[in-house]
Amino acid sequence: MSGSLRKRTERLFGDRAAARSVLTMASVLALDGADKGTVSAMAGPLQDAFDIGYAAIGLLVSVVAFVGAACTVPFGLLADRVPRTRLLAVTATLWGLAMLASGAAVSYGWLLVSRAFLGAVTASSGPAVNSLVGDFFPARRRARMLGFVVGGELFGTALGFAISGVVGSTLGWRYAFWWLVLPTVALVWALVRLPEPARGGQQGLSGHSGAPDDEGPTGPARQARARADVAPDERLVLRTDPRTLPPWRLVLYVVRIPTNVVLIVASALGYFFFAGLRAFATVFTTDQYGVSTSVAGSLVLVVGAGGVAGVLLGGRFADRLLESGYLNARILVPVVCLLGVPLLVAPALHTTSLAVALPLLVGGTALLGAVNPPLDAARLDIVPPLLWGTAEGTRTVLRTLSEAMAPTLFGFVADHVFAGRHALEYTLLLALLPLLAASLLGLPALRTYPRDVATADASARTAADSARAPQDGSGDGARRESPGNTPHGGSREAPRDGSGDAPRDGSGPGGGDQPG
Repeated sequence: MSGSLRKRTERLFGDRAAARSVLTMASVLALDGADKGTVSAMAGPLQDAFDIGYAAIGLLVSVVAFVGAACTVPFGLLADRVPRTRLLAVTATLWGLAMLASGAAVSYGWLLVSRAFLGAVTASSGPAVNSLVGDFFPARRRARMLGFVVGGELFGTALGFAISGVVGSTLGWRYAFWWLVLPTVALVWALVRLPEPARGGQQGLSGHSGAPDDEGPTGPARQARARADVAPDERLVLRTDPRTLPPWRLVLYVVRIPTNVVLIVASALGYFFFAGLRAFATVFTTDQYGVSTSVAGSLVLVVGAGGVAGVLLGGRFADRLLESGYLNARILVPVVCLLGVPLLVAPALHTTSLAVALPLLVGGTALLGAVNPPLDAARLDIVPPLLWGTAEGTRTVLRTLSEAMAPTLFGFVADHVFAGRHALEYTLLLALLPLLAASLLGLPALRTYPRDVATADASARTAADSARAPQDGSGDGARRESPGNTPHGGSREAPRDGSGDAPRDGSGPGGGDQPG
């Protein structure tokens, strides 16, 4: 039995150490999702306890996102400079304390303040988790591994709906928050024991190097170097260790990457819809399909299973296409999925038949879930490794703001624009339009992505050569002169796949700009 489980683990993740890292990172996002699912599951009891409406319930979710948006960039910069596993362990401990305070609230103001504190400590999860995944796994495997990690968020959300719904209905809404402290303790223990990977080396947990030259023949950087029509953007090639630059220049640099800007906006629009749907899923299900709160929580769990299947299959499918030579696979898969979501979800929201709605909602959430792993992997492809935390922090600001606005905006529209029995139905239907906009925004990224991959690859190589210069006996002076003597001029070793292709920049890196 144990041998069969070991083989299954190796087939899914590669080895036991890889499984350990993926499951730990997924658990970080799962707890965050469970909290958000708990607020939605307890929307009715909280309305009764504090005499509040839809907008106030939405604000309980939004305040976490608003405060998180303010703290995400500082945490992203911190994630590029301190051990990320320890950072997550500390913030997870504070997260547990915030859940205790939420359950102990005696007024709506108390609950709102505890939620604001929760938003501050959860801001570390996105930058640290994505940066760690980038360093744990080589580029060709990231979308699949990120599928497991992102699946943790959806799995946690479903558990928040289901378990918190049962616990809250049985013991009261306070216990719906308090039970989450138990898995938090286990998570902190796992994070303390998780090793910190080498930065920028893409080193696997088994000790195998995953540096750019060793990423395999199907990695995006290797494919970009092999294509004669793809050359780095010399204006964006980094010439020095980015951690020595001021924070504001690093933030400005990551928002100058064309594909990154498109992916940030498209991702934010997708999360806008998901956050609004998540906040009112239980209330909508009970009103639209005429079921009890406990049954609604179970149905949300079923629909959430579709989302989990989507994130697992979306990452795997994108990596398969990448291995087949489709360099734009991590952009193409999300674009197609975003187009398909409204086609399935719209009729499910309109019908009152649960038998009709359930399979459509499962399919729609599967497509929505399939969007994130390829997009997350694509962002790692187009940003130099030493800036992964900063880039994710910058991206998470807009994503978090969109998540923050969605519940409150959905609640306001339902209360004041579409007042009546079908208020939530019409609100959710209207919110499908941003998903169509997100799919259209992804089209320009199909053109800019290969060049940005080549630019990030060139930046990583130049920074690595600059960091090695003092070890070669050249001293600090040689490091200062590295922009003029960079290996792109011809002295760099050829890629070890036998192709001999170097980035075709035409003029060498001497004319490139620093970030900002």
